[in-house]
Amino acid sequence: MLNALEVVTTVVIGVMVGVEFSVAFVMNPILNALPEDSGQLGHAHGGRMLGAVMPVWYIGSLVLVVVWAIAGWHHHGTGLVVTAGALLMLSVVMSILLLVPINNLNKTWTPDNRPADWKQQLRRWERFHYVRVAVIIAAFTLLVAALL
Repeated sequence: MLNALEVVTTVVIGVMVGVEFSVAFVMNPILNALPEDSGQLGHAHGGRMLGAVMPVWYIGSLVLVVVWAIAGWHHHGTGLVVTAGALLMLSVVMSILLLVPINNLNKTWTPDNRPADWKQQLRRWERFHYVRVAVIIAAFTLLVAALL
């Protein structure tokens, strides 16, 4: 049963990392290259769509890691799992404090109501997102190492 939990947790978090990596290094560059209104509308739609899914995914991933750490407390690699959990907790805190407030604004913007500094706010979100991606990649790497 522990092996199944380890695999499911690693896959769930690995897919989450892939989505967030894709947002940072594929989708945002595509959206940023579109004409102003199209790019901004794409960012707003992405913010609404992923803003609804990602909180469940992040919290669910953290819960899976906590269950793994508890269930495998006396097994090899538990320290790596606990550290990965701490990194995922950091990613959740970063999201709540830094990224979600910007996203909550962005997802309501249209070409008619967006603020003059909307591009700067999106760039700020992207900088925070790069850091969050690095954090969750580190957590994923630790979980993979714990499987070995």
